[in-house]
Amino acid sequence: MPSDLLYDDPASDVILDAATGVRRSILPGGVRLLTQTDRSVRSASIGLWLPVGSRDEAPAHAGSTHVLEHLLFKGTRRRSAMDIATAFDEVGGDSNAVTAKEHTLYYGRVRSADVPMAVDVLTDMITASVLEQDALATEREVILEELAMAEDDPNDVGYETFLAQVLGPDTALGRPVGGTAASVEALTIEDVRAHYREHYRPDNLVVTAVGDIDHDELAGLLAAGLRRGGWSLEEGALPSRGRRAATAVPSTGITTDIAALAPHRLARPTEQNHIYLGGQGLTALSEDRHTLSVLMSVLGGGMSSRLFQSVREERGLAYTVYSFSAGYRDAGLFGMYAACRPGRTGQVVELLAEELGRMGEAGIEELELTRAKGQITGSFALGLEDTSSRMGRLGTIELVHARYTSVDETLARIGEVDVADVRDLAARLSRSYSTRVEVGPER
Repeated sequence: MPSDLLYDDPASDVILDAATGVRRSILPGGVRLLTQTDRSVRSASIGLWLPVGSRDEAPAHAGSTHVLEHLLFKGTRRRSAMDIATAFDEVGGDSNAVTAKEHTLYYGRVRSADVPMAVDVLTDMITASVLEQDALATEREVILEELAMAEDDPNDVGYETFLAQVLGPDTALGRPVGGTAASVEALTIEDVRAHYREHYRPDNLVVTAVGDIDHDELAGLLAAGLRRGGWSLEEGALPSRGRRAATAVPSTGITTDIAALAPHRLARPTEQNHIYLGGQGLTALSEDRHTLSVLMSVLGGGMSSRLFQSVREERGLAYTVYSFSAGYRDAGLFGMYAACRPGRTGQVVELLAEELGRMGEAGIEELELTRAKGQITGSFALGLEDTSSRMGRLGTIELVHARYTSVDETLARIGEVDVADVRDLAARLSRSYSTRVEVGPER
């Protein structure tokens, strides 16, 4: 079938990639199941995804998605918190969850013989958690400690501040995933329950699994587990394709002149100044996203990168220096980071901008292009040796792209990037500076 075909017909069952065994079904209730059977391993990684993240919260309820994720581990109608923790520990598996800006993921990795247990526990958590006030009171303290830990880390503080300044501190994407201490303190158990009722439902659920599993058996286990928890799975129901309101990211203050960027400074008792420089970048759906990967590799993706060589190897101005990017459905950012002694800040900032500017004016060498492609394709291929990585890739493809892209197609798209593509994108980004953040000692 064409890889860009939207496949949301009731009871759809499609082989997406015969060569690698990827299959996608729509189950009763509109649940989406994507699997990749791999008989070369004796384990399986399973993920239950909901397309709800911190960007879907009302400002007054910032952090509620993350709080809910924590509370689902605190007990169901059939299991205590200790039962949930013990279930995976006693079979040598692992289980955890992730709250992001655009999704929440609950996952487990177990031996293939323990897949029924893993599915039972994970479906029990998302369908039958009790969400009690006492659990909220205790877990709130844990989350406040988590937020305090992040506040103690200048890298966390700097990145969150940079992201907020680029995407807008008052926008849904600009707010931190965990909320703030004040917003978490203000959350009530009814706020959390209302958030659960709005987003945790069959037509929002995506399940991905990779490893020694059988697609049809897993579909049966899922249906049984979800129904056991009280979810109604209607035949012929379609997956939700609800679209969020677009984030109105700031459109002012964008410049090519870094000297015109007043640094957003945060004082911390550190020895170094932690510098973030960048601006708005590409969305996760951009046609240029593979070019961006190559650009980031050449600019600051390793020891052979331009930033590492210029700032560290040639001048000894910093120990850590790199470039980064992040993409969401309707916004994105790019940036460069370095940590140095305060007196070197001005010189380092100039060098960061200089390297990106040179790439936009003179382009890059063919050798750099070849090296970057090798780095990207090699790390991509090595990552796919792990079932958890492949499970994550299937979830990202489904939730973000709504179309299947094979590994070969992805590698081919990377291979098509040329020197001119990188030069043109570097030129665009070097005209898009909006934010400079510094975290360091008082002046």
